[in-house]
Amino acid sequence: MAGSSLRQEGKRTVVGWIRDRFPTTPWVDLTRKAIETDQRQMPRSHAEKYELKTIWYWYPLYCLGGISFVAFIILTITGIILGFFYVPDGTYQLLGPEDDVTNKAWQSMLYIMNDVPFGFIVRGMHHWAAHIMVAAVFLHMCRVYFTGAYKKPRELNWLLGVVLLLLTILFGYSGYLLPGNNLSEGAANIGIEMTRATPFIGDAAATLLWGDIGTLSGIYILRMYWLHVFILPLVATVLMILHMALVWIQGVAEPH
Repeated sequence: MAGSSLRQEGKRTVVGWIRDRFPTTPWVDLTRKAIETDQRQMPRSHAEKYELKTIWYWYPLYCLGGISFVAFIILTITGIILGFFYVPDGTYQLLGPEDDVTNKAWQSMLYIMNDVPFGFIVRGMHHWAAHIMVAAVFLHMCRVYFTGAYKKPRELNWLLGVVLLLLTILFGYSGYLLPGNNLSEGAANIGIEMTRATPFIGDAAATLLWGDIGTLSGIYILRMYWLHVFILPLVATVLMILHMALVWIQGVAEPH
């Protein structure tokens, strides 16, 4: 009997925690309110509702999440275009009369930059959009923290934001390795050592991610390519949809 009552109490506690943060909402009424208020999350609606006159409230601190999302869209489009020409093969080869060591990944990058029409521009857009996204996500997290928007009832969305920040960093790191040049090799060697430093599973994780823990081989580019192009975008897209859905349900946290 005691065990049964404890289980019931635990269930009530969990259900109560969830109901406090995500109360039952008539979805039809929620949709109607969103339409009637001309998108309830627009800064103009909040500024009018609370009669806010300070410009810092809506420019630019509360636009950082949107900037991150726009950067992600640009990265997706330019990444698809680059994927038509990029060759994820880091196998080392001897090229030219002086036996220069190179790989197909780096050769495809040179082809994109020098021979593909507008390839230099597309790669530049991809490069700088990645920098903008990392900076925007980081500043977005700072804004949420310093305005107290991580508190009840938005704890879950804060944790989702932390995970998305980590995924953004992984996006940037895996993309940094794809050109297959000397900088990529240096970053890959650092990544191998950091992975091997993980307690208990370090060597196994390094072998899984990098293919070899002794000497750096070209197979790491193919694995980072799959991580960068297929695995991370799928996980990040699902979490972003959930993140934005919670913002739509709970509303934007006011600084006061």
